[in-house]
Amino acid sequence: MDSLRHAPALNSAPATFQRFPRLTAGLSAIAAGALAACGFQPLALWPLTILGIALLAELVARSDSGRRAFLAGWCFGVGHFALGNNWIATAFTYQAQMPAWLGGISVVLISLYLAVFPGLAALAGWRSLRGGAPFLALALAFPAAWIVTEWMRAWAFTGFAWNPLGIALLGPFDTRGLALLTPWIGTYGLSGVLVLLACLPGLFIRLGAARSGLARWIWTAPALAIAVPLVLVMTGPDRWASRDEGQIRYTLVQPDLRQEVIDDPRQFEANFVKLAMLSLPERSGDKRVVFWPESGLGDYLRDGYPPYLYRLYTYAGDPVLARERIGRVIGPHSLLLTGAVDLVMEDGDEVGARNTVTAFDGKGRILASYSKAHLVPYGEYLALRWLLEPLGARRLVAGSLDFWPGPGPRTYDFGSYGEAGVQICYEIVFSGEVVDPRNRPDYIFNPSNDGWFGAWGPPQHLAQARLRAIEEGLPVVRATTTGISAVVDADGIVRGHMPWRTAGRLDGRIPPPHQPTPFARHGNALPLALAGLLAALAVSVVALSRRRG
Repeated sequence: MDSLRHAPALNSAPATFQRFPRLTAGLSAIAAGALAACGFQPLALWPLTILGIALLAELVARSDSGRRAFLAGWCFGVGHFALGNNWIATAFTYQAQMPAWLGGISVVLISLYLAVFPGLAALAGWRSLRGGAPFLALALAFPAAWIVTEWMRAWAFTGFAWNPLGIALLGPFDTRGLALLTPWIGTYGLSGVLVLLACLPGLFIRLGAARSGLARWIWTAPALAIAVPLVLVMTGPDRWASRDEGQIRYTLVQPDLRQEVIDDPRQFEANFVKLAMLSLPERSGDKRVVFWPESGLGDYLRDGYPPYLYRLYTYAGDPVLARERIGRVIGPHSLLLTGAVDLVMEDGDEVGARNTVTAFDGKGRILASYSKAHLVPYGEYLALRWLLEPLGARRLVAGSLDFWPGPGPRTYDFGSYGEAGVQICYEIVFSGEVVDPRNRPDYIFNPSNDGWFGAWGPPQHLAQARLRAIEEGLPVVRATTTGISAVVDADGIVRGHMPWRTAGRLDGRIPPPHQPTPFARHGNALPLALAGLLAALAVSVVALSRRRG
């Protein structure tokens, strides 16, 4: 321990850092953050994420104050979130009421806020080194702090849980990679594991530097002992995943409705025809669940709205005829789950809207409706409308009415069609918040409209849906307007998918659920417990180093 504590270059800054401490360290941290974001989809270069975090750990260890450590983490976050969330800028190209150049500014502004969380994690890691504690203390405290701050990011100010760091450890479609740990530690715990792995090279280098001759090189062996199995797990076939087939037949529809036409009332009928033609039963008497995406259905289907709305937006100006038409399309033995929009009425006036999934039977009758609970700020409602609207700010989603939130996860029992949980679009990214714990479903339906989000958003969204499947031990059926639509089994393996910007359908059987996982039972208490364990070990290392000092 003494040799560790007095190892060269433990916390000392090289001459470059001493001469240009702010500029060099700041630019290095921004570059490290962008490097770490390359592990996310669609690039999926996961070793770069580990390298980026390793560089950040070095910057933190070499910081001469808590302020410098925080700034290193904050600069890292700016580069990390600006690259990883670049798809947000694409959404502004579909909003006529605001200029497209505002999208780039929005990405930067969001990144400046989100960067606070890795900044706090970096500060906590640096504090573990105070008093000359060894790098091992940081290697334990930093992942513990990352777990806690990433969990905080998921709920602070309504939360933005997109791209948790651990998602880089999710393997290709046919394997879970190191995400096979998430049933026991959750997504935020997986992020902590990645940070811990990234700190190990710095630890081994310091252990080797404290020795001479052959003993120095012996410390490369632990690095190889970790790297080789990690590569095999991330790239090899998943031998532990189930391949069981379920009983519930499905038809999953991806109509490839581009964002340019999806909100145009003149295109509503053509959009419906496209959905309908892709949904017809292959044989009369087919019993199946049909899945349509969010935003694909333009009709108002409930009774009680003002007549002029039906004339403008509903087939034949009559919701009854519109519903009956849907029943004829899917067939008498099918169930349809589709995205829709319901209005909130008060005294005959529209005062709000709800982003819903509505269930129809083969006669066009409404069986159930789920309203999205976790809405997108500035996408589905304009926060601080009283202040921002006079300044020219608008929502990204078309329309002047704000969407109202629903009550949260619900499970709907459709008899022989199974018990369905629903998470609309963005809701699926929130770890531990996607299932009603009192009434576990057979599968989760995740309709989405990813047409806003360019080439980067859809694969990132699918990756997060896969993590929810692994955490909860539940299959996820994901229907999107433009892709990527997929059927994900309870191990997170993609059983079938349709590529981005492709029209088509998938037919098959919904994979069966697993028994509730530890995470399904205990939720985010598990990653927070892991963080507590790592923090306790870090405190022990600090205490031991002080006694020996």
